[in-house]
Amino acid sequence: MGDVHRYDVPDTWPTWCPGCGNFGIWHAEKAAFAHMDQAPDTTAIVAGIGCSGNFCYWMNTYMLHSLHGRSIPAAQGVKLANDDLTVIVHAGDGDTYGEGLGHLLHAARRNVDISVFVHDNQVYGLTTGQPSPTSMQGTRWKVAPEGVIASPVTPLPLVLVAGATFVARGFSGQNEHLSTLMEKAIQHKGFSVLDIAQPCVTFNHVNTWKWWNEHVYRLDETNHDPSDYRSAFEKAQEFGDKIPIGVIYETDKPTFNEKYRALNAQTLAHVPIDNVDIRSLMKGHF
Repeated sequence: MGDVHRYDVPDTWPTWCPGCGNFGIWHAEKAAFAHMDQAPDTTAIVAGIGCSGNFCYWMNTYMLHSLHGRSIPAAQGVKLANDDLTVIVHAGDGDTYGEGLGHLLHAARRNVDISVFVHDNQVYGLTTGQPSPTSMQGTRWKVAPEGVIASPVTPLPLVLVAGATFVARGFSGQNEHLSTLMEKAIQHKGFSVLDIAQPCVTFNHVNTWKWWNEHVYRLDETNHDPSDYRSAFEKAQEFGDKIPIGVIYETDKPTFNEKYRALNAQTLAHVPIDNVDIRSLMKGHF
């Protein structure tokens, strides 16, 4: 390994509630970066709005706090402008599967080489406990006292159909396993989606740590073949008494970045701008 890289900011501490699943995600990613010897100056994190969005402030990398539901298109822009960067999205289930669902599916069909880590706690936590797209049917919330009527979004089959080339689910209560999944998602060339089961201890009193521990099982302890699309599609839909965690699907296809590079031989970040009069541009638009 090369130089030891630091990913935390020592004079601050996250503002998540004590016991929040975000702490597990935070530690898992730092462990993954350390194991990969991932340099901070080659890494860009794009965050959405919500408790998950605060994640980027405690990672010593390039970061962009984007608009609600717009983290994925912002991340695509970063990656297309500078293909040398490892680009990772951290966003919540509402951010990704609600406001940002269209962006998620179109990024999947393009196979953009970014990793999307979804902090899925089945609730809008930052806005104090409204049902999210993945809230289980019948769950009672203060804004849905009679229970959620609509069926929950099942995101992993959606991204599989759309064309994602790496699909997985992790659990923030199994930190080492989650860290390994993060490494695999980051190292995969193509569009990676890692849905992370993450309890919200303040507002979600149904999908608790105990509930998740009783429901998850690891795919690497079964005979599941992640290269088998049909099998992967079945596992992606499995969300009931038993919920699989691990790599659900992985395949190798040309990325959007590679196709884009075929049209533009040089990464945009490295295109010389010596002949561009920045002052005249600034004067004309500001």
